[in-house]
Amino acid sequence: MDNSTDAAFAHPYYPVTAALPHYVANKNSVLSLLVFFGSIISFVVFTAVAGARNTYPQLKASDQLTVAWFALCGFLHCFFEGYFILNHKSLASDQSLFGQLWKEYALSDSRYLTSDPFMLCVESFTVLVWGPLCWAIVITTAKRNQLRYPFQIIMSVGHLYGVVLYYSTSLIEFYSNGVSHSRPEFLYFWVYYVGFNAPWVIVPAIILYQTTVHIKRHLTDRADVVAKLNRIDGIMGDKSWQTYVPKDEEKKTN
Repeated sequence: MDNSTDAAFAHPYYPVTAALPHYVANKNSVLSLLVFFGSIISFVVFTAVAGARNTYPQLKASDQLTVAWFALCGFLHCFFEGYFILNHKSLASDQSLFGQLWKEYALSDSRYLTSDPFMLCVESFTVLVWGPLCWAIVITTAKRNQLRYPFQIIMSVGHLYGVVLYYSTSLIEFYSNGVSHSRPEFLYFWVYYVGFNAPWVIVPAIILYQTTVHIKRHLTDRADVVAKLNRIDGIMGDKSWQTYVPKDEEKKTN
């Protein structure tokens, strides 16, 4: 095996046979990367919630949480995952903030460094469709627009379906071919691979349930109102009372 081949496999990712000849280790610590990234996310979410409250000062706490969640998703989908799409070929040597974060996360899923076709397809759709839809939900929630509810259903189902595809493709490859893309350590498998993706199962499921209940309740209320109006219309439409003749008057006419 020559030096170039040795260099291609000189990396900490799984499978060890993944060829990453341009890999360069991160220059910043994980803690510093997370602090900087967390600061950016906090600023984006805080700004989105503040903007929503400025648009509608009476915005409920639950709606503010909805704005915060979809602002987080919108930022990650459009910018963080967008960065992956634009730079996936050189990501293994990237020393920018996003590049180093992707290399750190790739310890739990190396497909992000190998230009995996599935990742490119699903992430491209996420960037172009799901990201803008998340921001549309932020705006419609702030403006009290009822379109937020169908948008939330679409986006929540999309998130759940995306997680299913993400895990199922990896598991099928592992059980069919014995190939694992995640390092086995607790931090990388359970914290990164499982823990970091768990919110996109839990939160969408909650939002989907709440939105379905909300729509059902309003449809039921509307049906009740329509039924009452129909009963009132039926009573008012009955003109038999106008032809009622008292018995005394009936005798006189006879």
